[in-house]
Amino acid sequence: MAPTEGIPLSPTGTTRLYGIMGYPIAHSLSPLMQTFAFQQQHLDCVYLPFPVAPERLAAAVAGAVALGVCGFNVTIPHKEAIMGHLDEIAPAARVVGAVNTVHVRDDRTIGYNTDGEGFLQPLHALHVPLTTTTTCILGAGGAARAVAMALLEAGCPVLVLANRTYERAARLVAILQGYFPQAQVRAVPLAEAAGVARQSGLLVNATSVGLHDASEALLPDTCFHPDQVVYDLVYRPLYTPLLQAAQRCGAMIVPGLDMLIGQGAAAFQIWTGMPFPVEAVRRLLQPFFTTAS
Repeated sequence: MAPTEGIPLSPTGTTRLYGIMGYPIAHSLSPLMQTFAFQQQHLDCVYLPFPVAPERLAAAVAGAVALGVCGFNVTIPHKEAIMGHLDEIAPAARVVGAVNTVHVRDDRTIGYNTDGEGFLQPLHALHVPLTTTTTCILGAGGAARAVAMALLEAGCPVLVLANRTYERAARLVAILQGYFPQAQVRAVPLAEAAGVARQSGLLVNATSVGLHDASEALLPDTCFHPDQVVYDLVYRPLYTPLLQAAQRCGAMIVPGLDMLIGQGAAAFQIWTGMPFPVEAVRRLLQPFFTTAS
């Protein structure tokens, strides 16, 4: 079955419009996932991809409000920049410093961040002991910041950020230490990530490496071991080079699809106040990965 079969779009004059802003955006599964979820809950809503170049972000936000868009997600490269174009930002999103979900109410744009909640859901399901697990995060952008905040709030005792630009990681460490002085948080250059990753119980890829080049690998196989959970926020391909390498070495892996569903569920609830059909969405997306190249 093709992934779009069984999902007819029949918009009318009362259909509520949602979407996702990013650049590029063609790879996103959010339109498929959210429109299906709306239909599962018998809501007259559709969800569309909006390719928005960085220089057009302000115009896109104003245009969305003018067109009556009820809400939208935000992805790379806009999660941080969009904060300057919103009327209100939820406290948690302000702390994270990035927005991935916008709700439009009475022509006012309100920004939220559901990345942290979505990230933690599969780890809780796996009963990962976050309060005793040393974690290494690859990356220092908006997604990394949301993940780091979520982990530290969950009691992570030791957190290391590895990034190509060391200074950016160091700035994020300073921010995190201000909120969580009891935790050990430090930054290292990405070139030193291998040694840190090998000593970590949880390894998280919060970069875009693996999204566009299936042959690109962040770390050598020697970084992975059976007493480890490796989590890649990239969800297409489902099993990135990082996850494949980790699985070969016996580590437990968490694909980015789990976070995609988790953060999407939280956004859906913000927009509709209704529960998200998690298992139905998971069944919908599995054939997509089976048939996708």
